[in-house]
Amino acid sequence: MRPDPSRPEPEVHDEKTAPVAKASGGSQTRQRILDAANELFYNHGIRATSADRIIEQVGLTKVTFYRHFRTKSDLVVAYLQQQSAAEQGWIRSTVHDGDPLETARAIAAGIGAASCSPGFRGCAFINAAAEYPDTQDPVRVAVDVHRAWILEFFAEIAAQAGASDVESVAQQLMILRDGAMVNGYLGDSAAVADSLEAGFLSILGPGDDGGR
Repeated sequence: MRPDPSRPEPEVHDEKTAPVAKASGGSQTRQRILDAANELFYNHGIRATSADRIIEQVGLTKVTFYRHFRTKSDLVVAYLQQQSAAEQGWIRSTVHDGDPLETARAIAAGIGAASCSPGFRGCAFINAAAEYPDTQDPVRVAVDVHRAWILEFFAEIAAQAGASDVESVAQQLMILRDGAMVNGYLGDSAAVADSLEAGFLSILGPGDDGGR
């Protein structure tokens, strides 16, 4: 679920002599900043990671950094948007058309595999929300936008499974997903996939009254 970008070699630029960057070069620089932010924010925490630390790791001047991101908050939002795009892409890849139970199984398997991977620190969005409790903060807004997308996806699965109360079932699936992400970091990550699948199927499967 979490992107695992390779860490680029630092490259120091002389702002006084370097030619004006082309659009492609600017895009590459921006992505290098995001890649470093992805690694440092996820592994060490957002507030614990300063802009100076990211600048040092990428090997940029402050002028170059702030040309791409006016504030650290802008960078954090961009980091979360990149995480969101990656997770949405992965979730879409799990879809089995016309078979919501197989989709649920694929999601459970993917979360289980992620929780067993080296460096797993739980859900980047739950982590970010813990650091930004103000619901009006742009960072928290980015978190809420992503979680709303996942909840809508779960609602689609619930509808396909024939749930009578789609919103309630979607919320239950979301709670299971969140719990699995936290448990995968703090608990027995090897058991996450099986437990999550069982939970999903108990809600979505025939014969259960979980909103059906």
